[in-house]
Amino acid sequence: MKGLELAKAYYETCGKPMLEEQFPELMDKIAVGLAGSGSECFGFDDELSADHDFEPGFIIFLPGEEEIDPRTAFRLERAYSALPKEFMGFSRSRISPVGGARHGVIRISDFLMDKTGTPDGHLTPYEWLRIPPEALAEAVNGQIWYDGSGRISRIRETLGTWPEDIRLKKLAGSLLLMGQAGQYNYPRCVKRGETGAAQLAVFEFVRACMDSVFLLNRVYPPYYKWKFRAMRGLEKLSLLAELMEYLVTTDNEEQMARDKYEVIESTSADVIGELKAQNLTEAVCADLEKHAYSVNDKVADPDIRNRHILSGV
Repeated sequence: MKGLELAKAYYETCGKPMLEEQFPELMDKIAVGLAGSGSECFGFDDELSADHDFEPGFIIFLPGEEEIDPRTAFRLERAYSALPKEFMGFSRSRISPVGGARHGVIRISDFLMDKTGTPDGHLTPYEWLRIPPEALAEAVNGQIWYDGSGRISRIRETLGTWPEDIRLKKLAGSLLLMGQAGQYNYPRCVKRGETGAAQLAVFEFVRACMDSVFLLNRVYPPYYKWKFRAMRGLEKLSLLAELMEYLVTTDNEEQMARDKYEVIESTSADVIGELKAQNLTEAVCADLEKHAYSVNDKVADPDIRNRHILSGV
């Protein structure tokens, strides 16, 4: 059973009756769901995931203290703690009486501060540029099964993807890094016999390429260990995930290096093709650096456009 399925079943069987019976006056203020850290929040959990932090549990999201005071929040915590410790063959953690940092009663503002650095999810352009995308992914992943006020659903919708100018700025930087690492530095390192440096160039190319693909799909990438898994499920350019894996898992001896450079160039051509399909570049060439600056020229806000091209990566 997937973690989200277990969590939802636990909520509907145990949590929902408790809330409706003991706290009916709060139902128009709270929200319930599961989001944040953990592979289960992305739907990526498997049998190995059950060896840690896998348990029946959910989050009760609360508004600020002006709507639900600390005493009432404490009562909710006690009620959550009293829910069954065993469910469908799985045990809840006994480390924390309120379910631990990933589950239990959490203020919306605290959840958002942890993920975005702001209590309400309102971000300045600079914050949009600098927040790690995996943190934004954790802010909007998972599921919300009940939202009495609609507040957290609206925030999640606002945070659902990058504003267009931010997306373009970050994309421009990633394209530039792709070109520098893959089209320029990799073959030069190989020619010098610096096979270790060549592999570092490959890593940089792969990282920047994957970031570009997520940006082209308007999807936040998750934490690095799930990045390949998530990329395989994207609508556009998902097949590049296998080529990226090939690049990072092979050596840089003479014949292999030639094959890898061909993959780098074909991958770059595929990315450029998607740039053209989305009308994001005016450049007519195979040079990713020129496409990077063309994408940067598409940024509407002059303050964002005139920042260093790498300011978003």
